[in-house]
Amino acid sequence: MNWLTNYVRPRIRALVERNKVEVPENLWNQCPACERMIFHRDLEANQRVCPHCNHHMRVGPGYRFRSLFGEDGYEPLAMPKAPVDPLKFRDLKRYTDRLKEAQTRTKAQDALEAAAGMLGEMPVVCAVMNFAFMGGSMGAAVGEGFVSAAREAIRRRAAFVAFTASGGARMQEGAVSLMQMARTTVAVQELREAGLPYIVVLTDPTTGGVTASFAMLGDIHIAEPGAVIGFAGTRVIEQTIREKLPEGFQRAEYLLEHGMVDMVVHRFELRNVLERVIGILLRSRVEYAEPESDPAPELAEEPAEPVTELREAADD
Repeated sequence: MNWLTNYVRPRIRALVERNKVEVPENLWNQCPACERMIFHRDLEANQRVCPHCNHHMRVGPGYRFRSLFGEDGYEPLAMPKAPVDPLKFRDLKRYTDRLKEAQTRTKAQDALEAAAGMLGEMPVVCAVMNFAFMGGSMGAAVGEGFVSAAREAIRRRAAFVAFTASGGARMQEGAVSLMQMARTTVAVQELREAGLPYIVVLTDPTTGGVTASFAMLGDIHIAEPGAVIGFAGTRVIEQTIREKLPEGFQRAEYLLEHGMVDMVVHRFELRNVLERVIGILLRSRVEYAEPESDPAPELAEEPAEPVTELREAADD
């Protein structure tokens, strides 16, 4: 019998296990742009913006709602149910299995979530796309969610803000996914007819069918620094036109210079800018929705003789 192996080692191991401190695995994050390591508390304190290179990291709906409305200042909106796997699609895996994996990983039902709250003294409904859910691809559930959130904004007489982050249409839903481009466009038109502001915040990346529909229909387009915004990918465009694209093509700053977006706003300033822009748009639309002045008297009492004379001349 080995005394060290059978007695001393188990006693030491038990003592170590009893006093062991649990250390989280994600204490450090690596910036995907500059590849430098950032302590997780420093990254959160800096609103998930790299303190070394200013790279804006991707964040989910929950983070957007908290940063916009405060920790407990928003009401999550229930998303309507949409058809699941309408085409019975299968590649290496069944589409339903891919959906379950994404739902388990992100704790979300699909790639779009919405909430309502107050931004300053103004009511706002906010819809946020989640790139972590199947690349933020737009299927029937995203289309239904966007339409539902837009109509909730109309019901509340609130401004509507959409944070976009998407790889485009969801290929597993085929033509059903493409139909959402038309449906979301109609929802934007309903907002316009109701006289409510629609503001789009373009985050990294916003591409494909989302860019070709509701992402580019806003009254104001705000982009985060360095965000990739476009329709097709850079390689696809270069292979199609057989030319080298300019440096920074499809980046937020390049699009600002060429008039595709209205402003590029740092995440630190985004809430203040949204509050200011929404305040201007809401006030102006309320003031100018219904003109108060009556028609000029001379227009209302214009004599009909010239019109009669013209008609008789035409008959002759």
